[in-house]
Amino acid sequence: MSRYHEIKHRVATTFQRHVGNPILVRLPNQPVLETTGRKSGVPRQTPIGGRRVGREFWIVSEFGEKSQYVRNIQADPRVRVRLKGRWHTGTAHLLPGDDPRVRLKALPRLNSAAVRAIGTDLLTIRVDLDD
Repeated sequence: MSRYHEIKHRVATTFQRHVGNPILVRLPNQPVLETTGRKSGVPRQTPIGGRRVGREFWIVSEFGEKSQYVRNIQADPRVRVRLKGRWHTGTAHLLPGDDPRVRLKALPRLNSAAVRAIGTDLLTIRVDLDD
């Protein structure tokens, strides 16, 4: 990763962790991904953008395998997704073969624009929902 991308990643994740995420996770209609902390075993909630299509929920991570929630998925793919105030259980799958830029075109516009602007290593994630 270039120095520019490293700085971009550090600034974005610091802002998300300390400002954006604590506010967004409290909004009732904000989609939230809950993973299990790979070191702590504690549930970790991350506000996300994405779209449900049938029994699947699609996300694009802006920092790929550097994202903490992606690392948690690698350790334990069982997740929960909060959609419209309701929690759904499922299994997350990292899809490095999927074209994340094409995938973003099918996801909510505002979030997709932010992911494209901030992202340095896009990665598609599909969550197969149990219900």
